[in-house]
Amino acid sequence: MAQHQFQPDLPPPANTVGAVGWLRKNLFNGPVNSAVTVVLGYLAISFVWYVFDWAILKADWVGTTRDACSREGACWVFISVRWEQFMYGFYPQAELWRPRLFYATLAIFVALLAYERTPKRLWIWLFFVNIYPFIAAALLYGGVFGLEVVDTHKWGGLLVTLIIALVGIIVSLPIGIALALGRRSEMPIIRSICTVYIEVWRGVPLITVLFMASVMLPLFFSEGVETDKLIRALIGVIMFSAAYMAEVIRGGLQAIPKGQYEAADALGLTYWKKMGLIVLPQALKITIPSIVNTFIGLFKDTSLVLIIGMFDVLGIGQAANTDPEWLGFATESYVFVALVFWVFCFGMSRYSIWLENKLHTGHKR
Repeated sequence: MAQHQFQPDLPPPANTVGAVGWLRKNLFNGPVNSAVTVVLGYLAISFVWYVFDWAILKADWVGTTRDACSREGACWVFISVRWEQFMYGFYPQAELWRPRLFYATLAIFVALLAYERTPKRLWIWLFFVNIYPFIAAALLYGGVFGLEVVDTHKWGGLLVTLIIALVGIIVSLPIGIALALGRRSEMPIIRSICTVYIEVWRGVPLITVLFMASVMLPLFFSEGVETDKLIRALIGVIMFSAAYMAEVIRGGLQAIPKGQYEAADALGLTYWKKMGLIVLPQALKITIPSIVNTFIGLFKDTSLVLIIGMFDVLGIGQAANTDPEWLGFATESYVFVALVFWVFCFGMSRYSIWLENKLHTGHKR
């Protein structure tokens, strides 16, 4: 008796796999869904084409005056004429090499720290956090090594946005960690102080904090002591952001299983070793998305410094819109500013996703 031989499996139908299968399953799996897909697709394509036509095909790119904008599309000549103000504010023309050098060195440090295989990356990070800010401040402000003093009221544009965002992000993280640990402390006084601080600052709008930092903070210093407006804004942003960061970190601490704390205690570790070696590394890894989300919010909130007389990249755009020679090009200004914010925020978002996947060890669901 001949044995039965199984025939090899046939490949699935072509219309059920690949791009065609995905479209049939998700977009065209019924009359109603097919009609909605067609209508929404038409609207989306029409909108994208209109934007592309306005921003690229019919746009004016070359020129130095308003007369160069003679077509129906966007006038990017307006942005090119105001480029230095968007980047550096009102920094003196002869000293522009200093903020340019700051941008270049900052980009180099970010690239070195983002690349996983950079040798001595820990030492580079320590230098970037502890020493580089003072070098950058001396470079931009001057007054040392023969550099001309450039007061901070002349700074502006992307320069101010990056300085406030970087200082706020770097300084608020360790303060937030300390506040989160203090709020979970077993010492009532420490816990109460941290709780009051967090709840007070989280209950006050950032715009109010900036007003207080600009107007009321000098009242707490001795007579004759003047505080730079940028320093006051930085203090307000740091104190405000640290409160939100503390709650993010506290959420990560509460997510760590109780057994991790008990295992560390069973090993005889001190409180600081338990937190530094066992608990905090796990908590920070879990809260990476929330931490980066707070960073992104802080980066966008830097535009609020306009209310205290500082011109960030958005403030420069609004000031440029009031120029009588360039009235009518506010759309190009706001689109450019939005693109700048999107590039930085999207970059932070993608890096956080990469870092989260790299550190994934089983907590991700």
